Amino acid sequence: MTAHTLNNYDVLIAGSGGAGLSLALHLADSYRVAVLSKFALTECSTYYAQGGISAVFDDQYDSIESHIDDTLIAGAGLCDPDIVQLTVSQGRNSIEWLRTQGVNFTERKTKNGIKELHLNREGGHSHRRIVHTDDATGKAVSLSLIERAQQHPNIDLLEHHNVVELITAEKLGLSTQHICGAYVLDNKADCIKTITAKIVVLATGGANKVYLYSTNPHTSSGDGIALAWRAGCRVSNMEFMQFHPTCLYHPSAQSFLISEAVRGEGGHLILPDGERFMRRYDERMELAPRDIVARAIDSEIKKLGIDCVYLDISHKPREFIQKHFPTIYSQCLELDIDISQQPIPVVPAAHYTCGGVLTDRNARTDIPGLYAIGEVACTGLHGANRMASNSLLECLVFAEQANQDIRRQFANLPEPPAIPAWDESQVSDSDEEVVIAHNWDELRRFMWDYVGIVRTSKRLDRAMNRLVLLKEEISEYYGQFRVTSDLLELRNLVIVAELIIRSAQHRKESRGLHFTKDHPDLDNSQPPQNTILTPGQNP
Repeated sequence: MTAHTLNNYDVLIAGSGGAGLSLALHLADSYRVAVLSKFALTECSTYYAQGGISAVFDDQYDSIESHIDDTLIAGAGLCDPDIVQLTVSQGRNSIEWLRTQGVNFTERKTKNGIKELHLNREGGHSHRRIVHTDDATGKAVSLSLIERAQQHPNIDLLEHHNVVELITAEKLGLSTQHICGAYVLDNKADCIKTITAKIVVLATGGANKVYLYSTNPHTSSGDGIALAWRAGCRVSNMEFMQFHPTCLYHPSAQSFLISEAVRGEGGHLILPDGERFMRRYDERMELAPRDIVARAIDSEIKKLGIDCVYLDISHKPREFIQKHFPTIYSQCLELDIDISQQPIPVVPAAHYTCGGVLTDRNARTDIPGLYAIGEVACTGLHGANRMASNSLLECLVFAEQANQDIRRQFANLPEPPAIPAWDESQVSDSDEEVVIAHNWDELRRFMWDYVGIVRTSKRLDRAMNRLVLLKEEISEYYGQFRVTSDLLELRNLVIVAELIIRSAQHRKESRGLHFTKDHPDLDNSQPPQNTILTPGQNP
C-alpha cells in the first residue's frame, strides 16, 4: 500500500446520503466539493428508507404546531423545542427543494380532479403528513441527488473511500484548533490519501451496525461518531438506539424493512394464533411510537418463546396493497409470502441512532470547521426517541443550515497547513484477518444480548467487561497491521459500543428508547437531562 496526496478541496463531505449530497449541491456553485462514499454511492441509509418525509401540507386539518407537539411527545422530554420548531417549519420548503432536484413524490387526485401530494400517516403522528414516493422514498431521493451531483463540475464523487482519521490542527502540533482534512483509504486503489480542506462535514449515518440484527447492515458502522470522538468532540444521548419494530423475519431476507406506513394504513400486529396484542401495551395500538411497539413485540416473543410476530394487512384489497406498497409486496412475493393473503413475519431490529456528535443549530461541532449533519449528529430534534419520517427531514434542514453557516464562516477559517503523508512503515499485512470477523461477531452479539431493547444494570456491566478486553485486542491489532475497510469499521464500532454502554449506565431511569428493568420509571426528581460524554472524562 502506498500513500498519495490529493489536491486541496474547499469542502470535504464524508457520506453520500441525503444529508451529504444535499449539502454538496447547495455549496457546489461557490466551492470545490469532494463527497466520499464508503461503498457505492447508493449504499447509504437514505437509499433504503421506505416511509417518507414528514412535512405539513394539509392546511385544513394539520398544522406546524401539531407536528411540533407530536415530535416533543415522542422525544419524551429531551427534544430541544427551538430545534424542533426550526426543523418542522422548514418541512414544506425542503420538499419543494427536492422536487426541483427531480424527485417525483406520489400524488393523488382530489374530488375536483386537482393533483396534490398523497400523505401517509405513521406512528406518533396525529395527522397524515408523510410525503412519499410509493414505499421507496429514500431510493427516489437518493437517485435524484446522485444524478444532480454527477452532473455538477464542482463536485467530485469518490466511491469506495473510507475516512481513516480526521486531521486537526491540534494533532499537527499547532497552537490553534481547527479542522485541516482527513486521511482516507481508497479501497479500489489500495492506498491512503491525504485530503486537505478548510471545511470537513461528517454525514456518515448512524451506528446500528453495532447490533447483530440491523435494518442498515452495510453502512451504519458509527464511523463519523468515532472519528469525531477521537478528534475531541463531545457526543450526546448515545443510549437512545431506536429499534424498528417490523423487520422481515425470513432466512433469505437480510434486514428487509417493513415500512411504518403498513401500520399507518391499517396493518395489525398479531400473534401466531391471530390475536392482536398491542391493546395490552398502548391505547394507540399499532400507531404507538416505535419504542413502545418494539418493546411490546420483544416482550411477546420472549414471553411466548416464539421466533416472531406477524404484521397483517391482508384485510385490505390487493389493489390497495400493490398500489401503496409495491416494493414490499414484490419482495415478500419473491419469498412466497403473498401479503394480500398472508400476514408478514416480523421482528425488531436496530434501526436508528438518536444520539450522536453534539452540534448546534448550524450543524457545528466542537472543532471549528468540522460539521455534522444527518443521523451522525445529535441536533436536539429527536430527544429520547425519533418520530417516524423526521429523519430525512432533519437531513435536508440541517444540510441547509450547514450551507448557510459555511458560507458565513469560510473566509475566516485558516487554510490547511502542510500535512505529512500517512506513515505505514511500522506495520505489515495481516495473516490473521479472521480475527476481525471473530471480534466483529462477538461485539455485535453481546451488544444485542446485553444492550438491546430491554436492559439491566447487570447486563450493561457484563457488556462493559467484555468490551474492555475486546477494545484492547482491536487496538493492538490496529497498531500492528495495515488498515482495511473492515478493520476501520471494527475500530469505530468498538468505540461506539463503549459510548452506548457508558451512556446507558449513566441514565438511571427509563425514558424513550432507553428501558431498564432496574429503573422502569421516569426520574422526576429533576428536569430531564441529556447525556453528554466528553473525550477524556467520565460521564
